[in-house]
Amino acid sequence: MTRTAVESFTLTQAKYLASKVAADMRRCQQLYGKPKSTGGTRQDPDINDYGTEIALMLRDKFIATFEFGFVRDTDNERLITWKYSVDSAGDLTSDDRPGRIVSGVDIKGASFRSYMTYSDAWSKLSEEQKTAYKEPLPVGRVGAPAYGSSLGSFQYDLAYSSTGVAMVRQTFKLYGR
Repeated sequence: MTRTAVESFTLTQAKYLASKVAADMRRCQQLYGKPKSTGGTRQDPDINDYGTEIALMLRDKFIATFEFGFVRDTDNERLITWKYSVDSAGDLTSDDRPGRIVSGVDIKGASFRSYMTYSDAWSKLSEEQKTAYKEPLPVGRVGAPAYGSSLGSFQYDLAYSSTGVAMVRQTFKLYGR
């Protein structure tokens, strides 16, 4: 006797995970005033644009990590950020509620930023395929160095999952906070 099961990760399931990240971003906006919600231009993407980008990249297995938060302008050091790592192994079954966004961090001299790293599946695409894929996305990304982390460390705090794909969230917290 043999049994075959086929499960594919759909856009609907990807949107579910992306909505949890968007909920975290909305809470960040309530606490810190950013990201701004301006109607979604490429120069100033709003939360829905980030959610759309994440959902599409998740569906196509092109995202490895997504991070947003506040980074000091002078030295590119994190002050407070939230980082989501994608795990498609299906090992994680918890599905936490979004939230628990740290409040009260002094973000003077910092900018709101987002940073994405790409999966192995993305690296297998040609440059032409990557360009064609990115063109219709609502967030225009350019290459940038990773943020510094000498002021604090990441702590695992939540996990969001759907149909064998999980996004594990880590919060970067300053030392002594």
